[in-house]
Amino acid sequence: MSHLIAPSILAADFANLQRDIEMINNSEADWFHIDVMDGMFVPNISFGTPVIKAIKKHAKKTMDVHLMIVDPDRYITDFKNAGANILTVHYEACTHLHRTVQAIKAEGMQAGVSLNPHTPIAVLEDIITDLDLVLIMSVNPGFGGQSFIENTYKKVIQLRDLIDKSGSKAVIEIDGGVNDKNCLKLITAGADVLVAGSFVFKSENPSETITKLKNG
Repeated sequence: MSHLIAPSILAADFANLQRDIEMINNSEADWFHIDVMDGMFVPNISFGTPVIKAIKKHAKKTMDVHLMIVDPDRYITDFKNAGANILTVHYEACTHLHRTVQAIKAEGMQAGVSLNPHTPIAVLEDIITDLDLVLIMSVNPGFGGQSFIENTYKKVIQLRDLIDKSGSKAVIEIDGGVNDKNCLKLITAGADVLVAGSFVFKSENPSETITKLKNG
């Protein structure tokens, strides 16, 4: 598939959220990327299901929800009801990852697993064929606007190799520090979906910036 662009709502203007949602609807973006943080798994708090429900009312594209929270199993049904199409949990936050992934799928959502920068790709070997998406964090999770971690390219290549050898259908998503300088290199390494927050929403023309990323 040609690569997808998923603007991160965390970087949007919360006082003008509907305006920014409409911008994404009308742009060449493919997904809405929504980061949920609980202040425990990561040192920041973002928003929960009420805001996601509000976004869903206006969003016309796939809702890609990334949970940076402890014990995500408690909320799987809540996020389904809020409008999530894809639900991604962190490997580091799940004691029984296989069970969590199956619970997400049982709710009719696609299931993703995210890896922090220090977590090796090898931990996914036993579950890769159950996944619809793997999200590689290219910054430490918790805050937007951080610098891209260069080791990410190596991890994307390793993950692409694992997916191809296992016959998994999982797509590779990259989140953190994505911009026009590294997007082509990430796609070449094997990435399928690029999340971009600050680079999109702090630009002069966010819609044009999305088009640039879409064109690689």
